[in-house]
Amino acid sequence: MTARAPGGPVRILVAYATRHGAPAGIAERLASRLAADGIPAEALPVTAVDDVALYDAVVLGGAAYMGHWLKEATAFAKRHRQELQDRKVWLFSSGPLGNDAVDKAGEDVLHSARPKEFTELTTLLQPRGEEVFFGAWNPDAPPVGIGERLIRLAPASREALPAGDFRNWDAVDAWADHIAAELAAGSEPTPGSGASGPAPVD
Repeated sequence: MTARAPGGPVRILVAYATRHGAPAGIAERLASRLAADGIPAEALPVTAVDDVALYDAVVLGGAAYMGHWLKEATAFAKRHRQELQDRKVWLFSSGPLGNDAVDKAGEDVLHSARPKEFTELTTLLQPRGEEVFFGAWNPDAPPVGIGERLIRLAPASREALPAGDFRNWDAVDAWADHIAAELAAGSEPTPGSGASGPAPVD
């Protein structure tokens, strides 16, 4: 692969890690919206990306389970940290399920669902922003990993996870528009906002 020619249009990569497809759908929606905003973008799984130097900016996302981002997303960030440190970067996660904005403790579920890895990655990459989006869960999908298999064996845990697609496409579009505006304005990097806490599923 060769590097993007200097002076060409800003090109953005939306890379993602996923088990059941929720982050993939968000990444594809982000890329589509960025393109509609005049920013050439493509969504690719992290396993399909070899050369970050082809892009001017990167949006990196993945699902979070039990408060942790998928290892593939974190590994990608660390493997390409030098290139990412030289580029504009945004992070996103998908995880919370249901339609409730606050949990039983009165906490904002998106705020409390921030993956633990984001704290380290904010220091490492200085992302311009981050978002946590609601996810999706199909209880009939084949389980991936030991954790999901254990959940399937625990009826109480299974019942506690609402099934359905809870991704907020208006929120995804709004974030894409915000990224496009930042790229167009050439604004200075600002640390991502958010809190820490568990995000259950993809």
